[in-house]
Amino acid sequence: MKTDTGAFDFERDLPLPPDQLWHVLTDANMRERWGAPSPEMILKVVTSDLSIGGIERHMCGPKENPEFEVETRWYRLDTPFDAAFTETVEIGGGAIATSLVTYRLEEKEKGSKLFVHVAVSSFCGPEASSEFKDGWLGGLKNLEALVAELASS
Repeated sequence: MKTDTGAFDFERDLPLPPDQLWHVLTDANMRERWGAPSPEMILKVVTSDLSIGGIERHMCGPKENPEFEVETRWYRLDTPFDAAFTETVEIGGGAIATSLVTYRLEEKEKGSKLFVHVAVSSFCGPEASSEFKDGWLGGLKNLEALVAELASS
């Protein structure tokens, strides 16, 4: 089977300044709060090392059976404006896809503009790219709700 690829971009205007939004994007506990794409899903961080070369491992999937293991490796952390990391998703010990993710934050008068670029290499077929995109759409919707809650408190 050949490696299938895809890429997509997102932009969001969010009501937190870059330093506060950075924390929400990169802190393991915060990522658990917004990273799962739907209420039926869970993202549970197992280990986290937020440093260049650092590795985070988390489990994700349906709440009753989070069968996907994800290894995140951080390559760039230019706090609070720029980050780059890979995420390799495994199931049953075998990699099914790897993505390269880039965050860019720009300060705005009332918060931040967040840019997210995701490039996916799928080892299990072309549908993985759209599944990654749907996952990011759900996660970003949760991020928007969490940021709105944090901004109002």
